[in-house]
Amino acid sequence: MLGLAPLGGLYAPLSDEEARAALEAAWHSGIRAFDTAPHYGAGLSESRLGSLISAYPRSQMIISSKVGRLLVPANSDVEGVHGFYGTPPLSRVFDFSAAGVKRSVVESCARLGVDRLDIALIHDPDEHFAEALGQSLPALVDLRDEGVVGAIGVAMNQAGMLSRFVREAAIDCVMVAGRWSLLDRGAGEELLPLCLEREVGVLVGGVFNSGILARPGPGATFDYAPAPPELLARAWRMQDVCSAQGVPLRAAALQFPLRHPAVSAVVVGARSAAEIVEDVTDFDRELTAELWEELDAN
Repeated sequence: MLGLAPLGGLYAPLSDEEARAALEAAWHSGIRAFDTAPHYGAGLSESRLGSLISAYPRSQMIISSKVGRLLVPANSDVEGVHGFYGTPPLSRVFDFSAAGVKRSVVESCARLGVDRLDIALIHDPDEHFAEALGQSLPALVDLRDEGVVGAIGVAMNQAGMLSRFVREAAIDCVMVAGRWSLLDRGAGEELLPLCLEREVGVLVGGVFNSGILARPGPGATFDYAPAPPELLARAWRMQDVCSAQGVPLRAAALQFPLRHPAVSAVVVGARSAAEIVEDVTDFDRELTAELWEELDAN
């Protein structure tokens, strides 16, 4: 699944032409599942995905978006806010109410140019568990019953609260970012076994932990902050293991999540056609059992 935060101008502005080229490369590489959100570029990511949807068969695509943030006119400069550049003059407002969720889905569908979402996820309800459980999820159930959304779930950067949602709500899937990777296997302690037991699908994002597992050199980041020395040392050891077998570390990082039977898909972001080709090539590399054993030992 292609994650579309980069196409919303994450870290640096991206032209419409560059975004279009990346989406077309994804399509021609066989990618048919796309994950976006109102948060990604204040709607820019969704609008850009809409351009692809208009050019290719909608029936062949899986479109995932999120709820929990509404977009409203900005009253100040928004350039660089939340790390996104070149975005529309809109601000994000948390809203996990039933009305806010239903409005969010309607507005996302309008930006995408579709009449339904295949997956709708509650986005980052870290400080809003009760409201998400009591209002957002029932609203998504209503929309699912109406055929406006397909699978429903929750997307977070932590495993603990996702486990609570799986235990306390009838959801179809979760998206966990950064907590099931070569360097951070926290989701494997409770969340993944629980999802497997309850037949809840798992989408795994953040497989590079924001960069360290893609290129573990000076200045590498882990969870969007400078990587601690001990994690950087582990990443270097893993890179050495991969290099000895003639494969890049990023290939192992991409393929690692699917080793667990609970995981349905890996969500990977890219901002150019070249990055997409690189990701697809690495995802298709054959990695040996011996390599996994050595990586697990690190």
